[in-house]
Amino acid sequence: MSDRNFQHIRKVYFLGIGGIGMSGLARYFHSNGVHVAGYDRHKSSISSALEEEGITIGYEDSVDGIPAEFLENTPGTLVVYTPAVPQTNLQYSFFRHKGFQLVKRAEVLGIITREMKCLAVAGTHGKTTTSCILAHILKETGYDITAFLGGVSEDFNNNFLIEGDDCVVVEADEFDRSFLHLSPDIACVTSMDADHLDIYGQKSALDQSFREFAARVRPQGKLLIRYGLPLEGMTYGFEKEADYRFENIKISNSAYTCDLVTPYGEARNVVFFKPGEHNLLNALVATAMAVEMGAPLDRLTKALGTFKGVKRRFSYQLRKENLVFIDDYAHHPTEINAVYQAVKSFHPGQKVTVIFQPHLFSRTRDFMDDFAAALEKFDEIILLEIYPARELPVEGITSSLLLDKINNPNKRLLSKPDVLKALNQHMEGVVLTLGAGDIGEQVELIKNALEE
Repeated sequence: MSDRNFQHIRKVYFLGIGGIGMSGLARYFHSNGVHVAGYDRHKSSISSALEEEGITIGYEDSVDGIPAEFLENTPGTLVVYTPAVPQTNLQYSFFRHKGFQLVKRAEVLGIITREMKCLAVAGTHGKTTTSCILAHILKETGYDITAFLGGVSEDFNNNFLIEGDDCVVVEADEFDRSFLHLSPDIACVTSMDADHLDIYGQKSALDQSFREFAARVRPQGKLLIRYGLPLEGMTYGFEKEADYRFENIKISNSAYTCDLVTPYGEARNVVFFKPGEHNLLNALVATAMAVEMGAPLDRLTKALGTFKGVKRRFSYQLRKENLVFIDDYAHHPTEINAVYQAVKSFHPGQKVTVIFQPHLFSRTRDFMDDFAAALEKFDEIILLEIYPARELPVEGITSSLLLDKINNPNKRLLSKPDVLKALNQHMEGVVLTLGAGDIGEQVELIKNALEE
């Protein structure tokens, strides 16, 4: 693209502005005084929040839906799009035909972060929670940071933070190889499980993409990897051989207490309140990245104890004596297994009902047996229909097929209205909503149904 630093950009139009990554970029430009508008298919809590902040959004895919000030290709105008928007989109076709400067979201993020000290969190699982923890503890330690997050931080009540340019925290997304536009100073890789096979085809191609990301760490930079991953770098984990590790882990009063060992010193009785060993590992690598940034260990560990969490990441909605409701974004078998472990650790002996909305026909197809094995461990399973997102249906791939493969008699396939009716019945124990589709928009309805 011709404008490599956006100094002359005066107007930005976002195609797919309601996406979590796109909305963060929209907020960035808006906060810098740039005129921002955009399009999305459906109104959501994210797009509604952007509108409240003064950003104009249309929900009709037509040229008539484009604001008048964006119809002419004038100097200083940029159009940003996400791969989730198909090239058949009428607005996309209009901007391309008119010769507008069209740039992918990932490239824009790469350009914005190029001139700043960049801390990038990569991995097939754990990116959002880790980046939110990292942003929180750096801010609490006194850094003036900018952060582009893949979820809504409960500490900031936002997916975007701009307080200064000491450093920028970003979620490095492997989807569509987006993270290859970044050049981080400090990076981590949390996991490399098979995913996005609709993009990569096979696991080996995904692995190669992570190797390419690791190679993009700047000279004299640092790469932290989960112990056991096939990459070269400093390691973190529970293993005694890891460079950064937690030891003497205990659960008490709905919190972890553990000792932190680093190459530069130790901290005793570190407290962290988010359930699940996966979240404890996220806290560990976030702390490790902050230590490598130069932050003082004592202030970092104190900040860990004040981390509130991320919306839709093991987010408690109800906590009553006989009923707990938790919402989580888990949409991959590995993530579902991690949530199961967290629930069993923090709510032992409780009946657990899971409501799961599969995300993408291709992911459901590629991991059908793994999904069934992960889900059948719960006491009761309620499935919703597959959320298609960017995809068209795949013949033969249905929630009914997944239901048939689950080896547990306490299972049902229900519509969203029928789920609410089912939950109006007497419920006890733990209720979980899981999925990356529009199940998140149902959380408040489900909470109300459980309270009635």
